[in-house]
Amino acid sequence: MNRNDLRGKKILALVSGGLDSTTIVRWLSASGIDVTALTIDLGQPDEKNLDVIPARMKAAGAKEALLLDGKERLAEYMLQVIRGAASHEGGYWNTTGIARMATVAVALPVIRQHGIDVVTHGATGRGNDQVRFELALAMLAPEVSVYAPWRDEEFEAELGGRRLMIQYCQREGLQVTATEEKPYSTDANFCGLTHEAGRLEQLTTPSDFVDFIMGVSPMQAPDKVEELTIRFEMGTPIAVNGESMGIVEAFQTLNRIGGRNGVGIGIDVVENRRIGIKSRGVYESPGVSVLAYCYEKLLQLTLDRSRRKLMDVISRQLADAVYEGEWFSPTSASLLQVTEGIAQLATGQITVGLYKGNIRFVAAKDVPHSLYDEAGASMEKIGDLRHTWAEGYMQIADYVARRMAVAGQTRKP
Repeated sequence: MNRNDLRGKKILALVSGGLDSTTIVRWLSASGIDVTALTIDLGQPDEKNLDVIPARMKAAGAKEALLLDGKERLAEYMLQVIRGAASHEGGYWNTTGIARMATVAVALPVIRQHGIDVVTHGATGRGNDQVRFELALAMLAPEVSVYAPWRDEEFEAELGGRRLMIQYCQREGLQVTATEEKPYSTDANFCGLTHEAGRLEQLTTPSDFVDFIMGVSPMQAPDKVEELTIRFEMGTPIAVNGESMGIVEAFQTLNRIGGRNGVGIGIDVVENRRIGIKSRGVYESPGVSVLAYCYEKLLQLTLDRSRRKLMDVISRQLADAVYEGEWFSPTSASLLQVTEGIAQLATGQITVGLYKGNIRFVAAKDVPHSLYDEAGASMEKIGDLRHTWAEGYMQIADYVARRMAVAGQTRKP
């Protein structure tokens, strides 16, 4: 689809309000195309005032510009990612990927109410976000078409680069904060920040080159342990340090505490994008990192061997589904049935110590579904579990091992 195909249709632009958004809205409106601009408030910590974005988009030529709150939806989805232990390659917590899913979900009522024919976005043709936006839209609103300017040859020829877009906006008299000298790009929401491109494409650039926003580098964190307690009820954090709060506030509180201790700051990953190329990202996700660690401790206490193995398999599949934009697929629905079922047993209180980017377990209390038996696990002669009961088990295990040896199937030293 190219720009000429949009004439006479109702267009919704999913915009963040930055350089790409301003450029695309002006480029479309300048050719007589009516554009409704929609920004979703995901608690972006790099934005001082999201309320100015609608006016900025109208100045760029949007017929209508909307700002909707998506923080609750993002928190809900992010918690499901954590419950699924669905971190991607190298420990990236999929904070940008799941934010795209929340964006489309929050935009869906606007698409329906405005009778939108085409949705447009500013994702490039080299990254994951084009896949995320478009698969989510295809699964939730199959009647809607998608226009991707970066895949329009006319747009690429005229505006296919940061420098060209900045020059275009300057010629059009549009104010943008982007500069040609910015050494990397940042995508943000209150669950995490993604830094990539620019100087970060060079593998000689250290992760601490980034000017961190959600916290400090572990090396700059205080030389003192800070203890933190999270109370979970059926997989949901309901209190931090004894103070009751909703999940959005819980994420934001943990961001502050984790961030000031360097936890989840500067996670450096060279990953495989869905389209096949490798890319490097430097991530910030302090609150998510703390919450995920504490939730994992509850899983260790409540899952038996079989469900632990099942969880490990499901986690990787769910992580791939989020990263690759398949959150609303039948596969994800099936995976989430398992992880959300397991979450019903995840009740308890976990205390950890934070120190210079590290998280250390301190205590677990009031975990009613815990399978951990202190007496049974002891090396002392206590509890009901008898050492002699293992004799029959070991006889069977030894028999099988010896049969493998006799059959010539064991590995040589």
